[in-house]
Amino acid sequence: MSNKTEFKNSLLRMFRARIPFISIRSIERARVLETIQELAEEINIPMYVHSLSHGMTDIKTKKTINDDRSVVGGIDFAVQNISQRQNLTFIFTEVSDIEDDNIVSRHIYDCVVQAIERGGSICIISTKSVWSQLQRLGMTLTLDPPNEDEMLEIVKSCVLPYQNSLPIEWDEKDFKMASTILANMTKIEAENVLATQMAKGSLIKDDIKLLTQEKDKLFSDISGLEKVKIDNNMLSVGGLTGLQQWLENQRQLLTADLKARKLRPPRGVLLVGVPGCGKSLSAKFIAATWNLPLYRLDFAAIQGMYVGQSENRLKEAFESADNASPCILWIDEIEKGLAANANDSSGVTTRMIGQFLFWLQESTEKVFVVATANDVTKLPPELLRKGRFDELFFVDLPEEQEREDIIHLYIKKGLLPPPSAETFEKLIALSSGFAGSDLEGAIRDVAIQAVINGNEYITDDLYETCFRNIVPLSRTSPEKIEAIRHWGRERALPASGLSWKTNNDTIAARRAIII
Repeated sequence: MSNKTEFKNSLLRMFRARIPFISIRSIERARVLETIQELAEEINIPMYVHSLSHGMTDIKTKKTINDDRSVVGGIDFAVQNISQRQNLTFIFTEVSDIEDDNIVSRHIYDCVVQAIERGGSICIISTKSVWSQLQRLGMTLTLDPPNEDEMLEIVKSCVLPYQNSLPIEWDEKDFKMASTILANMTKIEAENVLATQMAKGSLIKDDIKLLTQEKDKLFSDISGLEKVKIDNNMLSVGGLTGLQQWLENQRQLLTADLKARKLRPPRGVLLVGVPGCGKSLSAKFIAATWNLPLYRLDFAAIQGMYVGQSENRLKEAFESADNASPCILWIDEIEKGLAANANDSSGVTTRMIGQFLFWLQESTEKVFVVATANDVTKLPPELLRKGRFDELFFVDLPEEQEREDIIHLYIKKGLLPPPSAETFEKLIALSSGFAGSDLEGAIRDVAIQAVINGNEYITDDLYETCFRNIVPLSRTSPEKIEAIRHWGRERALPASGLSWKTNNDTIAARRAIII
């Protein structure tokens, strides 16, 4: 059932019950009035709408019945008519001062008291909360932006009337994909995006990708989140085949219709492991291959100095991510934002953890979370239990085959002449214990010499020298790295996927420990 259908049914019952005061929370005034217009045709109750541009008008005939456009004038008109006639309904669309105890809110309060005696009803459409004493006289309704079901109807109503005059390649699957992408936008925003696409004279399947870009523009500066720009031409990942295979399955679930089986969309993945092995790069890679916008949640930017400020900012960030869905939410080094702190006497971290876990568990929007952590021992244990994230992967130091793939990748990206086959084997052996960032650093040193001296300067000896000059973290901090690897082998799935088919007992044991 769509949001609008539920809203319409609830509002109809309130009108019939003659609730004296109804506050409607919505950013879409036109969509609310459209629904009230439909109800006015179904029930025989006089309804009048006040706006600052037209004054008071009859919602059925559209005729102006009072020229006073001020809110006070509209309320006075309502009071006068309610005292003379029964069962009148007045809708006010632009009342700005109703949050506190003031002259306007008290004026409306007196109007509602009179409406109680005469079977009248005062309805206010606003994005703000209502003075508590006034709100206790009635009820509240919220009209959220269109969900996927209603957005599907909006998309079809915008596109199908033009199917005989424009080349339209979309089939039912494309319409559903478009509704998924545009969900949580307002109706007018979705209509504008679709009209812009059709203005070029056609609607082809590749335009689905453009819908994502257009929606991304609307949410490019959303509260608490940083938009991450991705250059698809410069982005690639070597190794991590197990993670990539798992992600491909999740990608299908993210776009599939899961309602019939009562499944929620994929929630996300927690990547833990050795620093520099591609955890953060994986978040960008997922966004690029899935063609979804990437937003980064920075816990440091959310922290506030006042009581409750951090929690409110985090809540706003999650609401923004839900509105921007489908999207990828990247939380880099999550342990720095949610680490348990014995000196946190205010309890801010504990409340933020609770809020994050609640959203992770309860949100039904298509927001895929990619969280990375280096020191997972600092994370609260409740975050690691099965059901929070869809899977927990350990990104280890690359094995021999993975190092070969990564070296090939960076040589190709740097447009460098490759070393001989014999030297290449030496590089793979020399890079034992290297992280992906170490391999990138070695090839980068070669590329710098190519820029300075030209490709003819690149020799096998230069490759070996650059690799020998790298001192990886596994040698400078061996105890720390070994502790991280020991934790990962016991409690997480290998992102490399090397042991998925060869050691099922080990995988099952790891899953049991995670649960």
